[in-house]
Amino acid sequence: MDSGIKRNEKSSPALFVPCIVDSLYPEVGEAAVRVLRRLGVRVDYPPDQTCCGQPAFNSGYLREARLAAKRFIRIFEHAKTVVCPSGSCAAMVKLHYPELFAREPAWRRRAEKLGQRVFEFSQYLVDILWVEDLGARFDGKVTYHDSCHLLRSLGIAKQPRKLIAGVKGLEFTEMEDSDRCCGFGGAFSVKYPAISEAILEDKVDNIVKTGADAVVGCDMGCLMNIEGMLKRKGLPVKAMHIASLLATFD
Repeated sequence: MDSGIKRNEKSSPALFVPCIVDSLYPEVGEAAVRVLRRLGVRVDYPPDQTCCGQPAFNSGYLREARLAAKRFIRIFEHAKTVVCPSGSCAAMVKLHYPELFAREPAWRRRAEKLGQRVFEFSQYLVDILWVEDLGARFDGKVTYHDSCHLLRSLGIAKQPRKLIAGVKGLEFTEMEDSDRCCGFGGAFSVKYPAISEAILEDKVDNIVKTGADAVVGCDMGCLMNIEGMLKRKGLPVKAMHIASLLATFD
């Protein structure tokens, strides 16, 4: 690994693991921990953490979303930094918590203060730890999907690509319309399945056109959706969270 990597040895970020990772893809959370530990970062995992409230918020159940948000704030507000391997969940805390508490000034202040210390995983590595090369290796061709909340809500696009570029043995190819939705959108895919599937068809076609062995992303919701169609079509393309890619050390 590059001896010039800058680390924050004293940093002890709290890791917020999204529901979909906790329930269906625990290996992504484990990969994020391995990456952080490799960089000398001591990781704290609050064991009583639960959902951030995004599913309820997206479905219009604001009272329930506020209950989840208050619990989240109580659990994480004493952490110096919170790292989350999901752009959509990070955006929920940073951008929508203050909106949820528009009529509760005290909670709004607590939400805003916490939101300033919440970082998506790739953003934390590149912008806070100043890391781009972790000594990871992947022998194959990779393309990248820009998830909607990560790109449009948080403005994160360069950070994941910088990390991908630092992986040895990897050939990177941009797909056409990498910034277009995959059709998941959480509740959207349930309410409008036909539209969701049509959008996903375009996304998968663009992935296949690159000739990639794997499509990498920063949100398991998107990757689960993409992975589902890849498998249904019998296509030999792997869907990988960026944490899993970066945990492929030499």
